[in-house]
Amino acid sequence: MIKHRLCCAVVVAAGLAAAGVSHAQNWPVRPIRLIVPFAPGGNTDIIARAIAPKMTQELGQQILIDNRGGAGSTLGTAMAVKSPPDGYTIVMVSAAHVINPGVRKSLPYDSINDFAPVTLVADVPNGLVVHPSLPVRDIKQLVALAKARPGQLAYATPGHGTSTHLSVEMLSHAAGLKMLHVPYKGVGPATMDVVSGQAQMIFAALPAFIEFVRAGRLRMIAQASVKRSPAAPDVPTMIEQGYKDFIVSSGFGMFAPAKTPRPVIDRLNASVVKALADPAVRS
Repeated sequence: MIKHRLCCAVVVAAGLAAAGVSHAQNWPVRPIRLIVPFAPGGNTDIIARAIAPKMTQELGQQILIDNRGGAGSTLGTAMAVKSPPDGYTIVMVSAAHVINPGVRKSLPYDSINDFAPVTLVADVPNGLVVHPSLPVRDIKQLVALAKARPGQLAYATPGHGTSTHLSVEMLSHAAGLKMLHVPYKGVGPATMDVVSGQAQMIFAALPAFIEFVRAGRLRMIAQASVKRSPAAPDVPTMIEQGYKDFIVSSGFGMFAPAKTPRPVIDRLNASVVKALADPAVRS
């Protein structure tokens, strides 16, 4: 009886393994949903849309971007976790995914065990931009103005606990400032309200605002990288402006739900790697 049961268990396990291999070999046979847990127009959204066309070419199925913003990225990320682990729903996360467990009392998922990592996609430095009407051109002038107007300068963010939020909190702590936090559902709408003058500043990853800076609609006064980014060679770093070790970058990664078959993860990984090898995508 014991031998019979062991034999049946081996047969079942072999059958399941074969089914998994077969699924991975045929995958994908329909479009893949890529959840962006922020509103359109932000850094996570920009990066996802940059790699999606090349991933589509490589995988032979459409990558469909699904923006699900809210609660500092936790709402959209939770949707991904609850999806079947078959490779047809994946999620692009930002630095907020790493920060959230430390700043929120509870999360609707386990930030490590509920996910199968696909790859790190990009790492982008943060920069501080202000509305052109604000009479500041460097950090020293901003600090002086904020101290003269405590609680009056509004900074926009994509939510509590994001790197955008914590960048300003780092500056406020270091310089002894009190400013007004205005959270949004994503960097896109937050940036647009700074462009329109509804908020005075945002401290976000460069892709969200660099074109507005080049067009003169925003003024960049600092970047939080080790050295100046080629995208903004004339803008000094926080370190250059007297804030030692003030380095903040936003990492962007791709996850699938836990238990997604390894061959599917490998195919997703290869498609992202090929997309990032394209000079236009990297630019």
